[in-house]
Amino acid sequence: MVTTRATAEDSPDRTDRADRSAVRTLLRLWPYVRPVRVRLFTAAFVAVVASCLSLVIPLVLKWMVDGPVADRDPAGVWLGALYLLLLGVAEALLFGLRRWLVARPLAGVEAGMRADLYRHLQRLPVAFHDRWASGQLLSRGTTDLMLLRMFLAFPLTFLLVNAVTILVGVIIMLLQDWTLGLVILIPAVPVMVTCVIFEKRYATVARRAQDQVGDLTTVVEESVLGIRIIKGFGRHRSQARAFREQSRTLRGTELRKARLLAAIWGVIVTLPEVAIGAALVLGAIQVADGQLSAGTLVAFLSTALALRWPVDSIGFLLAMSQEAATATERYFEVMDAEQEQPTAAGTTAPAATATGSTGLRDKGLRFHDVSFRYPDAPADSPPILTRIDLHIRPGESMALVGATGSGKTTLTALVPRLHEVTSGHITLDGKDIAELPRDTLRELVAVAFEEPTLFSASVAENVLMGASDGAGEPELERALAVAQADFAHALPHGTGTQVGEQGLSLSGGQRQRLALARAVVGRPRFLVLDDPLSALDVHTEAAVEAALRDVLAETTALIVAHRPSTVLLADRVALLSGGRIAAVGTHPELLRTNAEYAHLMAGTEEADR
Repeated sequence: MVTTRATAEDSPDRTDRADRSAVRTLLRLWPYVRPVRVRLFTAAFVAVVASCLSLVIPLVLKWMVDGPVADRDPAGVWLGALYLLLLGVAEALLFGLRRWLVARPLAGVEAGMRADLYRHLQRLPVAFHDRWASGQLLSRGTTDLMLLRMFLAFPLTFLLVNAVTILVGVIIMLLQDWTLGLVILIPAVPVMVTCVIFEKRYATVARRAQDQVGDLTTVVEESVLGIRIIKGFGRHRSQARAFREQSRTLRGTELRKARLLAAIWGVIVTLPEVAIGAALVLGAIQVADGQLSAGTLVAFLSTALALRWPVDSIGFLLAMSQEAATATERYFEVMDAEQEQPTAAGTTAPAATATGSTGLRDKGLRFHDVSFRYPDAPADSPPILTRIDLHIRPGESMALVGATGSGKTTLTALVPRLHEVTSGHITLDGKDIAELPRDTLRELVAVAFEEPTLFSASVAENVLMGASDGAGEPELERALAVAQADFAHALPHGTGTQVGEQGLSLSGGQRQRLALARAVVGRPRFLVLDDPLSALDVHTEAAVEAALRDVLAETTALIVAHRPSTVLLADRVALLSGGRIAAVGTHPELLRTNAEYAHLMAGTEEADR
């Protein structure tokens, strides 16, 4: 199957975001924030109090200038200095308290969101993972969640704190001298207009940058996982070129973000500074004319300067808020994806299931008029599988044979419901698999894929992943014996040896044998094997086949086979051609009666030679 990965320019779940509301998007975080809301609200209140304390300092300066300084009272000056010191210490302690209040709960919020994302990813259908690049998912679980934690820790609080501080400061300045206050307020309108324009433009660029981070993560991950191919074919230059192109694209987007920030800072910093300068000139004239006391002018200007930080920070607080909104959007694009349902809606069970009686004809594994088309395939494209009718009797092993691209792997993926059938149904002992809970179904059916996947865990942990929680050493030893994987005991730490990421510290045949051991360790009632012996040499294959015969005698099995030796493991053979079952019979029968089957077997025998 050819799949289309999500990229920055073509994300599967991207919609038109022209009318996106950052506030509405960020409100989706409330269920995660609600458990720690008391500490967050307390921290915000503490920060407001601390910020307002800074506005008391100009009032103390006014008292000092108009009082002790004017009266040449050293004791009063020292008292004023003490007040200023106490206010500074109190402000620092309150801001420290705020940080302490938010650090632990917000780390918990981030961990909870990451755990929910991971849990949700495990429950999403295979079709979802086929469409999405792994780097895009990784960036949502790492970079995006880090942005959200930073937003909750700083911008969320200080957007409120700075708004209150500016409001209180403006009131103080107006009360001190309303004419100077009006001069200070003149830049308010152009600053607000600039912020509105900036917010819309920055939202688009921030989204693009975060998507491009996901694309870059994908390139890095694929290069690391495919390092043997890159080195083997000497493709390090082309991979480096692809990385540089992605990096250059991301760099350009980040520079555009920087230009937008520079533009808004230029407006936000320049206009208030000009207003303060105008207020200074006008205030100095009023002091000279005796209309204003020197202490009032000092207090007014000190208050205006105290508001510089709250005003100057508007730009990057808005930028961080927009980045948090896009991170939230990207997070919920995954979380909103529909999970695998325990049972498939709209399925119709066969008559035997409906009546509660399962005759012999319904026992075992049965495909009833099954057709399948991939969910993202064009509506007018032909289905991969068409009207499949196949019955594997209880205790029987059936080999599935067909040319490359005939749909063998797709057919086997339908049994554990890695994909849902488009029409028809599949039954296990007369029970429609669409009506079985997935956990129950996957306890009944074990699978081994042609491309074995191992995890960064020990050999024992990888194998026992296919068994129930109570399985231990006896089950492990039996499974290793069946798969002829006794090599595990010769590893540095035996079955406790860590196999490394993707099991790449082992050979292809060793990985395949461990994957086979994982499939048989739980003694499943139904076994689906997708060409499980393709990476084995002839002698090892013969030994595995001999051991497998005992396992197959106890289970109902569907085996994708390419070699005649694997076909001979099965009681009967089904030939899949053009998405249909073309013939069913024993190996000798099909060799005599079906030219296509005879041609396939002749080709594989020639290849084996």
